[in-house]
Amino acid sequence: MGLQEILNLPLVHKVAIVTGGATGIGKAIGVNLARNGARVAIVSRDPGRLEAAKTDFEKLGLSVFALPTDLRKKEEIQRAVAQVADQWGAIHILVNNAGISGLSRLDDPEDGKWFDILDTNLSGMYLITKEVLRHIKDHSGGRIINISSVLGKFGVAGYAAYCTTKHGVIGFTRALALEVVNRGITVNTVCPGWVNTEMARQGIDESAAHQGITPEQFKEQAVAGVPIKRFLETDEVAELVCYLASDLAKGITGQAINICGGQTML
Repeated sequence: MGLQEILNLPLVHKVAIVTGGATGIGKAIGVNLARNGARVAIVSRDPGRLEAAKTDFEKLGLSVFALPTDLRKKEEIQRAVAQVADQWGAIHILVNNAGISGLSRLDDPEDGKWFDILDTNLSGMYLITKEVLRHIKDHSGGRIINISSVLGKFGVAGYAAYCTTKHGVIGFTRALALEVVNRGITVNTVCPGWVNTEMARQGIDESAAHQGITPEQFKEQAVAGVPIKRFLETDEVAELVCYLASDLAKGITGQAINICGGQTML
């Protein structure tokens, strides 16, 4: 690729952080941001997966800054964001993708799953957003893009913690969009439906076991509930995120945008 081609990439000179960037949707987002010219840092609390993701980036001819970070720990977030700022200066894009799921029934005598999901999906998002905002210059094309879910639009029995956090991501987005609008920063949420990821496969296995059916039977039910009759691919979500990160989307803020194959119309 020549110099002029590089300079014409929509995200050239932009610095991006993607949480949960070692696997699934987050990894696809990181790759697509890098392909569009951004300097990308990915964070994950799993060092092994981070190292594997870094290798995959390099095989694609892309560089990435991989930082082991537990979003439940404020000091680790502060260290990671400082490392990105020291490496590249001002930050422009934060994609809050990190999240965990799982059954969290209210008749479960243990509370650990509830707090782990809330600490990761909501408090972690809050803490890293607060830290990154210190490093986004006013009117520099700042973008906060949060990954929610269609479960931020409706509920599913047995998944109270996950639904609570994904509804919360949308509320956080709407409030923050108004808080930072005078700084020229946009804040939006992407709400995917079923996507072909490891997390989806784990959800299929868990839900099938809970219902007493096979994973294949549960997936058939899930696909039947999607009007386009298929799961999405991670790149489809990543392309939408890259659009929201670009100057083409500078007039969009405070929105919760579905990418779900018609699974929800709200």
